[in-house]
Formats: sequence, C-alpha cells, structure tokens
Amino acid sequence: MTSQDVLKNASTLASYNVLLQVMFRVLTFLLNAFTLRFVSKELIGVVNVRLTLLYSTLVFLSREAFRRACLSGSAGTKHNWRRLINLLWLTLPLGVLWGVLLATVWLWLLEVPDPQVVPFYGPAVLMFTLAGVQELLAEPLWVLAQAHMFVRLKVVAESLAMLAKCSMTVMLVVFAREWGLYIFSVAHLVYTGVLVLCYALYFLRYLPSKEAAESNFPLRKIRDLMPHTANGEPLLDWTVARLTWSFFKQSFLKQILTEGERYVMTFLNVLSFGDQGVYDIVNNLGSMVARFIFLPIEESFYIFFAKVLERGRDVKSQKQEDVGVAADVLQCLLKLVLVIGLIIAVFGYAYSRLALDIYGGSLLSSGEGPALLQCYSCYVLLLAINGVTECFVFAAMSQEEVDKYNLVMLAVSASFLFLSYMLTWWAGGVGFILANCLNMALRITHSVLYIRRYFSSSPWKPLQGLLPSPLLCLALIVSAVITAISEAVFCCDSGWFLRLVHVSVGALCLLFVLGAVMLTETQLIVFVRTQLLPQYRKKRT
Repeated sequence: MTSQDVLKNASTLASYNVLLQVMFRVLTFLLNAFTLRFVSKELIGVVNVRLTLLYSTLVFLSREAFRRACLSGSAGTKHNWRRLINLLWLTLPLGVLWGVLLATVWLWLLEVPDPQVVPFYGPAVLMFTLAGVQELLAEPLWVLAQAHMFVRLKVVAESLAMLAKCSMTVMLVVFAREWGLYIFSVAHLVYTGVLVLCYALYFLRYLPSKEAAESNFPLRKIRDLMPHTANGEPLLDWTVARLTWSFFKQSFLKQILTEGERYVMTFLNVLSFGDQGVYDIVNNLGSMVARFIFLPIEESFYIFFAKVLERGRDVKSQKQEDVGVAADVLQCLLKLVLVIGLIIAVFGYAYSRLALDIYGGSLLSSGEGPALLQCYSCYVLLLAINGVTECFVFAAMSQEEVDKYNLVMLAVSASFLFLSYMLTWWAGGVGFILANCLNMALRITHSVLYIRRYFSSSPWKPLQGLLPSPLLCLALIVSAVITAISEAVFCCDSGWFLRLVHVSVGALCLLFVLGAVMLTETQLIVFVRTQLLPQYRKKRT
C-alpha cells in the first residue's frame, strides 16, 4: 500500500470519525440537557466525574499501550497476526486486575456520597467496573478493524451502542427515577455490551466470507480470533510486546494529564459534588468541538503517520516521497486545527454566557459557569495543536525516545497536579483550566522542538502551519472586539430579540473570518477539498 493509499484511507477514517463524534456529542448534549431537568447536580457530578473516571482509567490503562504498539510500523503487514492477537488478549486479565484495584480504591478510600442525595453508590462502582472489563472483550477485534481500515464497522457499532445507552437512560430517568445511580450504571453496561456484540457479529460473518478470502485477510477462521499458538512459534511478538511496555509506562502519565482535573476533584475534594457536576457540564460543552473534530483527526492520522514513516529512523534514511507526503499533511493539519482553534477562542469568549443560559438556564449561566466556558475556549486552541503534534511525534519516535519521553511526561504530570491543586484553591474551577493550559503549552513546546529537529536536515518545514496569515489575524481581532461589544450591549438579560441580534452580529463576523480563510489559506482549502470532503461524500453515496 503506497503512502497515497494510506493517506486516502486515513482521510476516510477521519471523516467517518468526525461524523461519529458529532453524533455522539449531539446525543450527549441532548441527554445532559434532558437529565438536568430530572436529577440533581450532585448525582450528575458523581456519575460524570467519579464513576466515569473509574471507567476511563480502567480501559485506558488496560488497552491504550496495546493499541499504539500494535498499530505502529505497519503492524498489519509486517507482524504475525496470530501473535498480535495473543498479545491483545492480555488486555482482558490486565483489565480485571485494574478493575479490582480501582474498585477497591473507589469503595474504601474515597469519600462516599450521601446516600439520601446520591443513592446506590457501591453497586454503581461495581457495575461501571464490569462495564470496563466487558468492553475489553472487543479489543482484538477493534485493533483488527483499525489496522485494516474497516471504517464503517466502527461507525455502526458505536452508533448503535450510543443509541442504546441514550434510550435506556431516558427510559429509566422517566420511569424509574428513584433508582439513582442504577440508571446510569445499567445504561453504561448496555453501551459496552452492544459494542462488543457488534464487533463479534461482524467478524463472525466476515471471516468465512468470500470477501475476506479475496482481500487476503490474515485470519481465516473464527478460532483465529482466540488466543492460541502454532507448533514451534513463539506465543507473542516480543518486539511489539516491548514496545507495548514502553507505551504502557507512558500511558499512565498521559491518563493523569488527560483526566487530571477529575483526579484532583476525586482524591483531594477541592470541589463539592454539586460544583463538580456544574464543572463537568461546562467542560463537556467546551470540549465538544475538540472531541468531535480534533480527536478523530488525531486518531486517524496517527495511523497514517505510523504507516508512512519508519519508526526511529531519520528523514534521510526513509523514502523521500513518503516523508514529503507526511510533512505536507502535518503542515495542513496544523493549519486546520489552528484556524478552528482560533475561531473557537475568539467567538467562545463572547457567546459562552448565552450558550449556557440556553442550555441549562440560570443553574449554569450564573456563578462561574460563563468564566469556565470562556477559559475553556482558549484551552481548546492549545488542545488542538497538541493533539496533532503529539500524534506525529508518537508515530515517529523510536522505542528509546518513547522511554525518554516518559521522563518528560512524569515531570509534566507532577507539575500539572501541583498547579491544579494550587490554582483551584485560588480560582475555583477556573484553576483546573489554567493548569491544563500551562501544561498543554509545555507538551506543545516539547513536540514542536522534536518536529523541528526531525525535519532540520530536509527541505520541508511543516511547522509553518502554525503561522496564520496577517489578514486572518486582523479578521479575528476585529471580530473579537465587535462580538465583545455586542455581548455587553445585547446580551443576555434583555429578551430573545436582542439575543438574536447578538447572534446575528456573531454570524456576520464569522462569515468575515471564513472569507479571510478562503482568500489566504489556499493550501489548507485544497487539502480539505481533496482529502477530507471527497472521502466522506464518496462513502455517503
């Protein structure tokens, strides 16, 4: 498969992932707006912060290192899939071990919520743990699907699982509100169960099919999906296993950085359960674009960079055509996320209060809710740049460099936890976002230095993607001033007509900014038109 073919598949995967994440965020957005009318903010805080943290920690520590290692270096063609499958099944006992340890901590070492306000906490902990372990049953199938670009499978499986979860939540909230945490625990078990079932049914149908035989799929029988070994063959691919261990040491630190504010809230009790609920709702709103645009791009193009570039080798010792394609793609991706991030930062400042008032009423728009969302709008810009730079760096690093980077992550993690604790006492929930911004800036600095060094001996300069055009900068500055004045004059306690005027002013400013993008960022426009949009349209038809 040529680098252009890999780019085409990665672009298709990114388009589908964006569509999938948009649907997820919209469903979650509507679900949260619905449940806010029926359950307390304390219950939302426990579910969305503490129990979700338990689940995400379990699955991340159990599978993230395996995913990165098995999808690196064209694992689907260079490695023995029988041994990779055996390695991937280790995620299940590892998940059971993490589940026991984490459930013990959540039940015995953390503060237990008031059972009158948040009932059935103990059973909910066990059910969220079981949901995490259940999801790991699909891990070998997920890696197979990703390595062979089965983009439709992921979209269908996760869509059905999310629809089942939302339907179950709504039904239980309406008809069994007294169940408390059981509502969300049962719904999450349904989600992971449907997810595993979809992957299992797909491969049970696909492996014996003529399509699999014609495409030379590496597995032929259902038995090949289970752990086993052939006579005289090693049980595991030890090269990939060692790389997995390197990523595993890094994944723990990355999880602390990703979910750092939840760890601080959970273990240090700096916010009440109710305040945690408000913070998490605002955090989810602020991260919508990051999750349904930036994260799918990062996941999809990590696979592209990992397949096109040879891990651990410098630019001169690789195919120059492949390196050139990778550099051009990296530059366009950096420019894409930079433009989107700047637009979010500019318009998020002037429209945060209005968005929260429409979404959750005075419960969210009063207090520090608007300030939280305004700060998060700026954080999204850093989040976007870091996602793209790190996806390239992790695909290009050698195993030794990955091990050294673990030390950097350790220092960043320690500073993040310290800053989160100190800034939260000083600025409340805003302190979490400020700490995230500082630490994200450190990670971006490290990645930028690595990319600059990587391409220093080549004619390509992909970091130019971080330099917006002067006209775009001017358009953003003018829009920031106009929308800030519009908010002061028309928003947000003056009736719906003036709110609509405020929205109209923002729409005109946005058109002005997009016009500047169309006029000045021609390379970016070509990339979006030729690599992202056509793949999505082709699959739709």
